[in-house]
Amino acid sequence: MPCLWFDGNGFDAATFYVGLFPDSAVDFVSPGPDGSPMVINFTLMGRPFQALNGGPNFVFNEAISMSVPCDDQAEVDRLWDALVDGGEESMCGWLKDRFGLSWQIVPKQLGSYLGDPDPERAARATEAMMQMHKIDIDAIAAAADGPTEL
Repeated sequence: MPCLWFDGNGFDAATFYVGLFPDSAVDFVSPGPDGSPMVINFTLMGRPFQALNGGPNFVFNEAISMSVPCDDQAEVDRLWDALVDGGEESMCGWLKDRFGLSWQIVPKQLGSYLGDPDPERAARATEAMMQMHKIDIDAIAAAADGPTEL
C-alpha cells in the first residue's frame, strides 16, 4: 500500500480523490494526538492507499506520479479539469493537483499511436503529444494520419 505524506491535508486529499474515481472510498481514519486525522486508509479504483499527515518535512515531486488510463476523451477532460483546479498543468498529460501530487491523465488509446508499427506515424503522434498539456486523442490521431493531400 503506497503511503502518501501530507502536511495536515491528507484527509482532504483522500476525500477529494475518492470523489473522482469509481470503486473508491475512505476506509479508515486514525486520529493523531490532537484528534485531527493522522492516518487515512483509502481505496482508489480498487487499490489501497494511505495518507499520512506527517508534517512539512517532506513534499511531493515528479519522481512519483499517479498514472490514470482513461477510456475516452470525456474521462480525460473530467479528471484533468478536477485535478488541475488549484494545481498546475505540465506537459504530455502530466499535472500537479492542489496538494502537490503529480498525475498522468492518459487516454488508453495513446499507446497505440506512440507505438504504431509505422515509425513515421508514431513520430508524428509523439511530436503532437510533446506540444500538449492535456492529451487530446483526436489531435494525436490527426497528427498520426499526417497532413491531408489536396
